[in-house]
Amino acid sequence: MNKIKNIGVLTSGGDSPGMNAAIRAVVRGSIYYDIEVTGFIRGYEGLINNDFIPMDRKSVANIIQRGGTILKTARSEAFRTVEGRKKAYENLKAKGIDALVVIGGDGTFTGANIFSKEFDFPIVGLPGTIDNDLAGTDFTIGYDSAINTVIDAVDRIRDTAESHDRLFIVEVMGRDSGLIALRSGIGVGAEAIMIPEANMNADDILHKLEHSRKDKASKIIIVAEGDDTGGAFKVGEILQEKYPHYDTKVSVLGHIQRGGKPTCMDRVLASRLGVAAVEGLINGESGVMAGQVNREIIFTPFDHAIKHINAEKVSAKWLKLIDILSF
Repeated sequence: MNKIKNIGVLTSGGDSPGMNAAIRAVVRGSIYYDIEVTGFIRGYEGLINNDFIPMDRKSVANIIQRGGTILKTARSEAFRTVEGRKKAYENLKAKGIDALVVIGGDGTFTGANIFSKEFDFPIVGLPGTIDNDLAGTDFTIGYDSAINTVIDAVDRIRDTAESHDRLFIVEVMGRDSGLIALRSGIGVGAEAIMIPEANMNADDILHKLEHSRKDKASKIIIVAEGDDTGGAFKVGEILQEKYPHYDTKVSVLGHIQRGGKPTCMDRVLASRLGVAAVEGLINGESGVMAGQVNREIIFTPFDHAIKHINAEKVSAKWLKLIDILSF
C-alpha cells in the first residue's frame, strides 16, 4: 500500500450534475483514511496557476444536491503543452501532493493519461460527463440527470404539440455520441430518433412519417446534435419542404441538460466512485478510471476508457426497440 498524505482533486471540461457529489466523496473518503485534500480551481488551469483551496468536511457540506461544480471547470490550452504540464507538476510537488483525482470526460482523461505517464504521477479519473461515452462504466456521472431533464422538457413540448397538431424536432446534446438521444427518445415515446451511431438520414424519417399512424395528433423526433444530417434545423427544413401540411417546429434544448440537481442515481454513483478513487490510489492504482459495471466497481486504463464506447450501449437490439415502439 502506498503512503499517500495529500490528494488533489479537480473538475475539468464540461460540467455535469453529480460532480459536486463526487468532490464530496473524494474529500470525505480521504479524510476517513487520514489523508489531506487540496481542491484545484478551474481544472488543469488551477494546477498551472497554483489556484487551490485546502478542503475539509466543511468545504463539502450541503453540496451533494447542487448541480455544477464548486471547484469550477475549464478547458486548458496550456496543459496541452509540455511546458504547462511541467509547471503543473512542479506546483504539485511543491505542495507535497502525492496523487490526483480528476473528474471529467475523454478530454480530461487524455490530459491525465499524458501527465501520469510523463511524470509517473498517480492519477485516478472519475467519469463526469452527461454523454455516457466512456468505456469501463455502465453510466457516467451526470448522464441519468441529463436524460431526465430531456424527458421533462419533451413532455412539456408534447403538450404543445398535441394542442396544435404539430411535428416537433427536438435537438439534444451528443456531439460524438447519441446516447442521450437514444434513451430519452425511448423514454418520451418519440416517433424517430436520429443518432450518429444509427446512420439514419432524412429519407428514413420521411419513410417513418409516411407509415406512421395518420390519426396521431403530435409527433416528436429526437435528434442528437452530432447526427450526420446536420442537426435539428436541417432536419426541420427537409421535413417542412416534403410535408408542408405539417406545422413543424424545432426546439434545441442546449445547456439546460447540463444543469440542475443531480438525480439520486447520479448522487449515489458519484459517491461510490469518489470513495473508490481514493481507495484505488491508496492501493497503488494509477492511470485508470474508476467505473461501475454490473454494479461492481472496476478500474479501466485511460487508454481504453477514452473513445472506446461499449458497443452494447448502442447495439442493434436498442435500434430494433426504437423501430418496434415507434410503429
